[in-house]
Formats: sequence, C-alpha cells, structure tokens
Amino acid sequence: MINDKKFQLKWKSYWFKTLGRWRSCSLTCPIDRPPNRHIFWSWIGSFLAITATSYLAVKTNSPLLMAPFGATSVLIFGVPHSPLAQPRNVIGGNCLAALASLIILHFFGSSPWAMGMAVSAAIAIMQITGTLHPPSGAVALVVMMTKPDWEFLLTPAFEGSIIMVLCAVIFNNLAEERTYPNHWL
Repeated sequence: MINDKKFQLKWKSYWFKTLGRWRSCSLTCPIDRPPNRHIFWSWIGSFLAITATSYLAVKTNSPLLMAPFGATSVLIFGVPHSPLAQPRNVIGGNCLAALASLIILHFFGSSPWAMGMAVSAAIAIMQITGTLHPPSGAVALVVMMTKPDWEFLLTPAFEGSIIMVLCAVIFNNLAEERTYPNHWL
C-alpha cells in the first residue's frame, strides 16, 4: 500500500509538472516566418534538386533517390545555415546510417527490435562522429524495411547525398543573401 501511494504521488507530480509546461507554452510559432524571397529560393532549390536526382536516377537506371532526401531538402534549402544541413552531416550521416543499418540487417534481420537498434545505432554513430542529420534516421528505417544489398551504401546513400549537396552548393550560392555551406568538415 505504501509503495502504491508513492507511485501515485510520483505519477501525479509528473503530470502536474508536464501539464504546467504545456500551460506556460506560447501559442505562437517558435520559428519566424522567413521572407517571401527565402521561401521562393527554398521552393525552387528543393524542386530542382529532387528533380535532378530523379532525372539522373531514370537516365542512369540507378536508384539514386530515396524518401529521406525529401527531408534533406527541407534542411539544405529551408535552413541551409543549420549545422544539421552541412555537407559533412548530409553525406556522413546518410552513409553512416546506411552502414550501421546494413550491418544490423545482415546479422539480425529486420525484426522490430532490429529496426529500433538500427535507428538508435545510427543516431549514436552520428553523434559520436559529429555528423548528425535527422533524415538519416529514416535512412536506417529504409534499409530495414526494404532489405537492400550492400550496394545501397553507394547508391543511393553516398551518390544521392553527393548529388543533393552539389545541387545545394550550386543553387544556394546563386542568391546574394544565401551561402552554402557554412563549412565542409
């Protein structure tokens, strides 16, 4: 009975603290709306990068495109100054996530716990190497769900990432107020 009361008190305390945070949150958006010019450049840049990658995939009959590149576009064109959008993070994060998940897939298959292990391993490896890139968590899931061969590491993980970064470098630097990247390594 004593343990039950302690548990109930801890549980109530947790919820009051959590709800208190929610009540104190502002209803305004924490991210400022960018100027229309920035929105236009982000729109056209992501359109051209995904289109170019898709076009090259069709022309070379090579799987250069994967769903996480949509999220990569948000970062490299929507917030190109973010540390998570830099070339080291895009290329390194995608390749390391692909490698870690391919190893896990090879040894453990694609069971639910292996999927969790792949994503968490990708996050840990990216944090250790300083290559954190949120879309790479999705790369780990793509590997676990599609069960590709080891070539996935080269195509689309490496080659697709290179194409996306090259598009971002070329396009983001066309506008005077935009520069990309902030750093390479």
